[in-house]
Parts: sequence; structure tokens; C-alpha cells
Amino acid sequence: MTEEPCQCSDCQRFYREHDRLIREFPTLKEQQELNWASLQSFRTLCGKVTEDLQKSLAMIDDKQEKDNSEDSIQLSELEISDTICELENINTYLFAIEALMEKIFDTKVSKKLDTKFKEVAGELAPDPLNIDRLILNRLFHQTPDFPNKN
Repeated sequence: MTEEPCQCSDCQRFYREHDRLIREFPTLKEQQELNWASLQSFRTLCGKVTEDLQKSLAMIDDKQEKDNSEDSIQLSELEISDTICELENINTYLFAIEALMEKIFDTKVSKKLDTKFKEVAGELAPDPLNIDRLILNRLFHQTPDFPNKN
């Protein structure tokens, strides 16, 4: 017996996004490029936020030296330092993922196998606006394609 997929709004949003990515990028090459771009954008964003936080931390340190006060600034400084540490950890993990993904890019497939990818993608993530799927969803009282009307 299979377990029913979670019906919470977060999971439903994930399922819709998952299916959309399969539908819109149904080949191995497209999935490789999509994941690479996603990884790079994540690294860029984390790097920029880390850089901005480091600048803020330096400004707090400068102000603290001028004012010689350690009251409320220390809490802010501690929070920023902890956040920078966490973002640096995330960036380290992202570098490791990048190294693994480079191996994925070494994999090339024939046009015939690409066709198989597209075929399987159509089975895994059929078009949510396909009339047959809409009718089935209504029949089974499962409407993940429509927002809740509550």
C-alpha cells in the first residue's frame, strides 16, 4: 500500500514546482543546466549577503571603538557573527555540491536517450492544465492544480 502524499500547502507548492521543472526541462542536459544555474545563483546570493554582513560587522566594530560602549551593540554583533558563520558553512557545502555536479556534466547521452527522458518526464509530470488531468483531479477530489478557495 502506498502512502498518500502530504496535502499541506507547502508540500502542494513543492509538488507543483517539482512537476513544472520536469515539464519545462525534460532532458538530461536541461536538468544539468538548471541545477548548475540554481547552485550558482544560491552561491552568489549567499556570498553577497555574507559580504554585506561582514561590512556591517566592520562598521559596528568601528563605531564601538569610537564610542567605547558595549551595550546593545554586542548582541547585534554576536547575531551578525553567528549568521556569517552559518552562511560560510552553507557556502562550503555549496562548493562540495559544485564539485559533485561537475562529474554530472561529464555525462553525455545520445539523442535516443534524450527522447526517453522526455517520455518519462511526460509520465512523471503531465501538464496540469490537460483536460483529462483536470477531470481526474475533480473525480478524485484532489485539486492540487487549483488554489484553495478558503
